[in-house]
Amino acid sequence: MNPLYGVIDLGTNTFHLLIIEKISAGKFHEIFRKRVFVKLASEGIETIGAAPFQRGLDTLLNFSQILKKHSVKNIRAIGTAALRTASNGSDFVQLISQATGIQIELIDGKEEARLIYQGVKQAFPIDEKKVLIMDIGGGSVEFIIANKSGIQWSQSFPIGVAVLFKCFHKNDPISNTEIQRINTYLTQILQPLFIALETHSIDQLIGASGTFDVLELFLAEENRSSLYATVPVLSYHHFSKKIIHTTVAERLANQRLPDSRADLIVVALVLIDFIVETTNVSSIITSAYAMKEGVLAEMTKS
Repeated sequence: MNPLYGVIDLGTNTFHLLIIEKISAGKFHEIFRKRVFVKLASEGIETIGAAPFQRGLDTLLNFSQILKKHSVKNIRAIGTAALRTASNGSDFVQLISQATGIQIELIDGKEEARLIYQGVKQAFPIDEKKVLIMDIGGGSVEFIIANKSGIQWSQSFPIGVAVLFKCFHKNDPISNTEIQRINTYLTQILQPLFIALETHSIDQLIGASGTFDVLELFLAEENRSSLYATVPVLSYHHFSKKIIHTTVAERLANQRLPDSRADLIVVALVLIDFIVETTNVSSIITSAYAMKEGVLAEMTKS
């Protein structure tokens, strides 16, 4: 049997475990995948609350057992926005090391963006035309302008869905005033992106993971490949308008919408709306691969 590799992606909302078998340099076959909505920032991103801290610990203990069951020796665990910014993030990292032996690497936004690009380019055939890649997390959102030659520009912004929800989404359903406040905030904080787009012309938005998985679920039945899907912009707008002004109860009653997305999807759609409208992209691509697949590609490249 070929060697097995494991990667743990410790996001602000979601912890992922992916185990693969190496086929050849940079190529792999999926053995096991698990996603747990830990929601580390449910009590605030400045400090991880007691309950989400325990959920995170329990999840890593479970992941550790799964890795041992599969006899995985080559492991990387990557911590992103919440763990690198929370006052007790280092306590979490240390406790996990003591309890499981797993060493969590805390990476900055620039490295996160680089790894996202490495993952996305395996799922979608990026050519010489520049694209805008967007990865929506709980604590941060990474924007990457890239083409086949590599990353032309990237930046991580502290506007993840857990942050936007806590700061702006107070009413149920969200009010028009709250949406306007989000848009005003995004206009201010995303100035570096707008400046970059003056230099780099893009026509496609590639969404990696998170809410983009939901868009694919609802809107991409006829435009789907194994690792990416095309979402028509018009279809996206119809979906967004339909969901944004619903209540939490109405979203939970929607059989197709995952319950785990019901609370944060509204601010995520407001964010995507803002990007789609300000960039005027002609199509949205959803990528099945993101940061963790980028990590695995680099682990298996030799």
